[in-house]
Amino acid sequence: MLAPRVAQGLCYAKSTQSDYSRKCNVIVEGSVFLAAAAPKSHLTSGDKAMSKHRPLPLPEDLRVFLTVLRKQNFAAAAEELGLSPAYVSKRMQILETTLQTRLLHRSTRQFSLTDDGERVRQRAEQLLADLDGFVDDLNALRNEPSGRLHLCSSFGFGRNHVAPALAALAERYPQLELRLDVYDRAIDLLGEGFDLEIRVGDDLPPQLISRRLMSNQRVLCATPAYLAHRTKPEQLADLTQHDCLVLKERNNAFGLWRLHGPDGMVDVRVDGPLSSNNGEIVLQWALRGRGIILRSMWDVRPYLETGALVQVLPAYSQPANVWALYPTRLSESAKLRVCVEFFEQYFAAIPR
Repeated sequence: MLAPRVAQGLCYAKSTQSDYSRKCNVIVEGSVFLAAAAPKSHLTSGDKAMSKHRPLPLPEDLRVFLTVLRKQNFAAAAEELGLSPAYVSKRMQILETTLQTRLLHRSTRQFSLTDDGERVRQRAEQLLADLDGFVDDLNALRNEPSGRLHLCSSFGFGRNHVAPALAALAERYPQLELRLDVYDRAIDLLGEGFDLEIRVGDDLPPQLISRRLMSNQRVLCATPAYLAHRTKPEQLADLTQHDCLVLKERNNAFGLWRLHGPDGMVDVRVDGPLSSNNGEIVLQWALRGRGIILRSMWDVRPYLETGALVQVLPAYSQPANVWALYPTRLSESAKLRVCVEFFEQYFAAIPR
């Protein structure tokens, strides 16, 4: 009998041939996929009985199906999976041939599920979750987490902190396959297929599990040159007389700064000639003396320490802690648990 990994590999290779259904019989024993690749003359009577069973779909074909369904586009699914659109299309054809049913109604713009496709979707999600859990359990016993993790974060924090943390994580656990995407927009963690988001800010979706990784706050600051040419604000109302560099992030209201001060939370309307949806751009404008910014302490601390920026209205700030957001309990995924715990340790060393 072939080892499970070798047998599965043989089955996957044969699946690219036109006579896939005749040359590769896949059976399941518990949660392990095995391939009966020996000639029939070499099979025992029990093996011969099982070889008459219909072939079962490969786990990777089920993953392709779910990705195509989520992306509603072969090309987009192929990009996420790191495959060619032609190969994705072929895997879908093989899956439908294996199951002997049509899974999708195809139109020029999107896909819709057939009745059988909906049944396959439900079972595929459960089967792959069980299979991933099975592998995670084995990895946890060996203390060697492995597998794919798809993460996302904002541009600035993702580039400056999440990316170096992932590089260190990959060095410690070489069996992990890590992918980081960065955005300056709201992310649908489940709908876009992410395992983990590292988010700056306390606007946390209730449907996800969250763990605070680092305390942080946003502060008001500007260059000494800007403040030398303008009356330095002494109270929040004075901000309306200043050029405020407005940042549009996620679903936050444009031009509205919600600040915590001596009397609790206060909303203040701000405006200015420059605005952007990218925090690093706004910071560069502030360093050029173009106005007042509200920016995370982790981002502006070096400039405050050198005097390139000066804090304005220090009694006011905006809570903006760093969080890990994920849809699955850490106890159910060894690789996710290792990643989140590593981030906690890594961010603990960042000056606050």
